[in-house]
Amino acid sequence: MTKIIRGKIFVLDDNIDTDQIIPAEYLTLVPSKLDEYEKLGSYALAGLPDRYDKFVVPGETKTTYPIIVAGENFGCGSSREHAPIALGASGVKAVIAQSYARIFFRNCAATGELYPWESQERLCDKFETGHEVSIDFESNQLMNHTLDEIYNLKPLGEVGPVIDAGGIFAYARQTGMISSR
Repeated sequence: MTKIIRGKIFVLDDNIDTDQIIPAEYLTLVPSKLDEYEKLGSYALAGLPDRYDKFVVPGETKTTYPIIVAGENFGCGSSREHAPIALGASGVKAVIAQSYARIFFRNCAATGELYPWESQERLCDKFETGHEVSIDFESNQLMNHTLDEIYNLKPLGEVGPVIDAGGIFAYARQTGMISSR
């Protein structure tokens, strides 16, 4: 069975940092508490400049965009795990970026919140927020249904099964690396 994520995309440019993904004032929320996890999602991308549309409509906890397309160096800045958690809590399933800050990429695997795909070309200049797309995990392709175009993505590699398991600790338990007690 082929795994596919489909939905509308939210387009960002280069150097989207963790303060833009989840502003520091919301870091007091504890993601392990369900109500605070949901509230954290409502603040995802709340630090973006005004040139962007609202990612989560005020008063809502979920976004209508399960996929983000971004430019270079996505997730740069401080090393907060809250960044991929906030995106996951908001309903994001995947980010497709030209490149990632290493710590953000690692935090995606550690938390198991979302899939960090890398594009083989600069997609943020070709797509618009609201385009309908799908990601095919088997073929490593992104289909833009709005434009009727297909783009190749770099394979997820070893991070895929870790995120499938729900994060690094769940993966370690699942594979017998650590005791599941």
